[in-house]
Amino acid sequence: MINFLENINELTKNILADYKDERTVNEIKTYDHPDNDDIISIIEGLRRIIFPGYFRNKSYRVYTVRNNMSMILEDIIFKLIRQIFIVLRYDERYASLTDIELNDHAERITFQYLNKIPKIRELIETDVQAAYDGDPAAYSKDEIIYSYPGLYAILVNRLAHELFLLGVPLIPRVMTEHAHSKTGIDIHPGATIGKFFFIDHGTGIVIGETTEIGDNVKIYQGVTLGALSTRGGQSLKNKKRHPTIQDNVTIYSGASILGGETVVGKNAVIGGNAFITRSVPEGAKVSIKNLELRYNYDSFSKFEKADLDPEESWFYII
Repeated sequence: MINFLENINELTKNILADYKDERTVNEIKTYDHPDNDDIISIIEGLRRIIFPGYFRNKSYRVYTVRNNMSMILEDIIFKLIRQIFIVLRYDERYASLTDIELNDHAERITFQYLNKIPKIRELIETDVQAAYDGDPAAYSKDEIIYSYPGLYAILVNRLAHELFLLGVPLIPRVMTEHAHSKTGIDIHPGATIGKFFFIDHGTGIVIGETTEIGDNVKIYQGVTLGALSTRGGQSLKNKKRHPTIQDNVTIYSGASILGGETVVGKNAVIGGNAFITRSVPEGAKVSIKNLELRYNYDSFSKFEKADLDPEESWFYII
């Protein structure tokens, strides 16, 4: 019969012995770690502020917008100061500060950030409008706000981006990775995104850190706005690695646009499955050359083929 106590003691001894070298996985920090649950709670609280009539906290039995807002803000402020206080220790600029000094910085950043809410709400209003204007399957703006994964991913990115610009470590990435896990849409918090941004369907979209997206841009599922190469690793940090997408561009499903020097000009249309590593002029339409469909009507007939016209305006929309 197995002696569980002896086995547990032996396992404990072996694992503790494995902690003794200097590998990253063995590091035991002397300060707290950020709390994912609190960060997700902050996102949901901010969403209630962005859309005050849509996502109410049912545990708050108050009947005025002002009282409800005050309670939500108080909760967000308390949690956000704590989480920023924790993650500032990851930044060498704050390493020598006392806890009191660090808390002062966390409070200042928190209120700077929350003063950005009107700006974020203004941008999200344009995103809702872009989704409604751009999707004939949308029956109302309520449907978009409640159910569209693209809008949720954009909202979380806009919330995270403002923290990113304030130099807050780690939290912005936790926020966007939460949205990634919920929607399948991966937008780095460093990406810069203009007004009236619409993601249709969305699953499998990847938008890299140094991507710049202009106004009135529409992107379909499976699109990658990525780096041409990441072989340089950390030596590429803070360099422009991802493309620039100018105003009024549409990018259809499965397209990949790569490279920090790649610019897609205004009013361009990128067809499905295109692979682009150089700039595209304004107004250009890019599509895969010589696509061919083959039809087999029954097991005894000949194949019939039909070329797809690259000038067709639908560009493989779903």
